Amino acid sequence: MTFLDSTILGIIEGFTEFLPISSTAHLILASKLLGLETSEFLKSFEISIQLGAIASVVFLYWRTLVSKWDLNKKIIAAFIPTAIVGLFFYRLVKNIFLENYLISVYSLLTGGVLLILFELFHKERNDKDGELSDITYTKALAIGVFQSISIVPGVSRAAATILGGMLLGISRKTIVEFSFLLAIPTMAAATGLDLLKSADYFSRSDFISLATGFVISFIVATLSIKFLLKFIQNHNFTYFGVYRIIVAIVFLTILN
Repeated sequence: MTFLDSTILGIIEGFTEFLPISSTAHLILASKLLGLETSEFLKSFEISIQLGAIASVVFLYWRTLVSKWDLNKKIIAAFIPTAIVGLFFYRLVKNIFLENYLISVYSLLTGGVLLILFELFHKERNDKDGELSDITYTKALAIGVFQSISIVPGVSRAAATILGGMLLGISRKTIVEFSFLLAIPTMAAATGLDLLKSADYFSRSDFISLATGFVISFIVATLSIKFLLKFIQNHNFTYFGVYRIIVAIVFLTILN
């Protein structure tokens, strides 16, 4: 993997991680277009550069994390379902799901249609939870269940948690921010588990590629978070649904 490859994938990871368009699918498809051969390192790279995106959340929300301990407990509660599912299905995801790019393409397509339908029929309740502190432990666990669906590449962790939270009566801005924070234990655990199992097979140049992807994804993810928070003030997620459908169709046309 060249420096340019690492940079491109880092930009893609940083920009897409917190948007409801699936960073994993974009990384898989971009790797395909760049002509990168599927390997254990490439699959680990696509998982591990999420650490850069995690760092951006910590950088932007460290005051919230330090001052609101009850919120941290709810984040951990929401993480539990995903941790259980991820631990049991780790090999399936890495050895089968990440090997087949069509899974990502069709998940992008299906998710795009569902996003559009959701925005057409969903009506936000007047009594919705408007603050992070309003989210109960029961709802936090339920959000974690929704998030666990995103082990399938192309589903999008952000889309699953945000739409799930809105169905539970949580306001758009609040669930978007909770999704950011929930990414910290979720992606840290996924990356830690993968590095623990795969790090011995990496060369020095592989670690340099990981470091490059980390730095780039951190910078771009910081900008992406700010973009999404501003975007949702005046827009819904229909645009992302249309985008997912277009990307899926383009890739089906190019790669088949």
